Amino acid sequence: MTTDLRVLRQDDWDTWYDNLLRAFGGMSESSEERELSSALTEYDRSLGVWDGNECVGTASAFSFRVTVPGGACVPAAGITMVSVAATHRRRGLLTSMMRRQLDDIRSWGEPLAVLTASEPVIYGRFGYGIATHQHNVEIDTTRVRLSVPPGTDDVRLRYAAPADVLDACEAVYARLVPGRPGMLARQPGWDRAMLLDPEDGRDGASPLQCVVAERDDAVVGYARYRIKRGHDHGGARNTVVLEELEALGPAAHAALWRFLFDIDLASTLRARNRPVDEAWQHMVSDIRRCGVRTRDSLHVRLVDVGAALEARTYQAPVDVVFEVEDAFCPWNEGRWRLTGDAKGAICARTGDTADLSLSVRELGTAYLGGASLTSLAAAGRVRELRQGALTEASVGFSSTVAPWLPHGF
Repeated sequence: MTTDLRVLRQDDWDTWYDNLLRAFGGMSESSEERELSSALTEYDRSLGVWDGNECVGTASAFSFRVTVPGGACVPAAGITMVSVAATHRRRGLLTSMMRRQLDDIRSWGEPLAVLTASEPVIYGRFGYGIATHQHNVEIDTTRVRLSVPPGTDDVRLRYAAPADVLDACEAVYARLVPGRPGMLARQPGWDRAMLLDPEDGRDGASPLQCVVAERDDAVVGYARYRIKRGHDHGGARNTVVLEELEALGPAAHAALWRFLFDIDLASTLRARNRPVDEAWQHMVSDIRRCGVRTRDSLHVRLVDVGAALEARTYQAPVDVVFEVEDAFCPWNEGRWRLTGDAKGAICARTGDTADLSLSVRELGTAYLGGASLTSLAAAGRVRELRQGALTEASVGFSSTVAPWLPHGF
């Protein structure tokens, strides 16, 4: 088989994108969804594999900035729209696209690559580690009550058309980005994705609704949600489907959650992709009736080990030599000395004796502070070569706030 791997040309986008949709089941998209996907595609960062005139592989990389421990927003390639045609599987096409992508990302000077995986088993062999998790919940609001903090009643809530308050909501989101690792600084055009509302994507629920929280005439939070109607022999049993909620401070956060709990005729609150340490879990009367489920979210790959480890800060002082294994990106292999604390870090090649041995995948898993190096060592994924180095590094890499990816890409 002879195939051609090349950068995407704009006039090939429709064929390229149709192949992607087919690989993910062939579901149709609304014109609004397709137009937004086209507008967000970065052609010079997108690849296609062609067999003659047929597109048989796709991959792209958004220009993102992701928050890391310490609050810095670091350039990261958001790997997306990856597919291989079912007719061309097991022929090395995915590997060839991953190889080209990581070479390109290195040449762009971006220390990180990030992705969400349709199948988590795929990307570990290319050095990606699961760095964040999310909670999906289904709360029986007829049996669960909230205990809200002081000041909640001082927050005013009002309905608003989602588009009318988009700028105010985006300002709230932007203020929160530096405070939580894993959050994405929204690039131009991505605010449109937050309002995307095709009818066939609602699963029978209402159009998108929005309520904003205000204090002193300023927007301090918002919730975007839908209502899905339901009935049983006792009457209405509607479900509130939360799409997005962000808030500045405990009172605004509590006011929005209380609103969602108290919507008339509803008995269930369903929310996907919430932070694993979100405060509502400490306000509910019965966590067992909240149906909490955890799943993987953001996968992180260190493209440049030295630059990536220097870009973040560390919860406690560290002075550790890593022996890094990275067969797919051999420029990362070898020993790196990391010295750092809460003010900054330096990471450089060294000939000193290694303290810890691990692969780049484990560095990606621990990078945002959501998984400890100690737990990875317990799984046999990290080896301690100097006594005490594991604890030192594990504490240093930790984060007081759980990392979280607020939306997919």
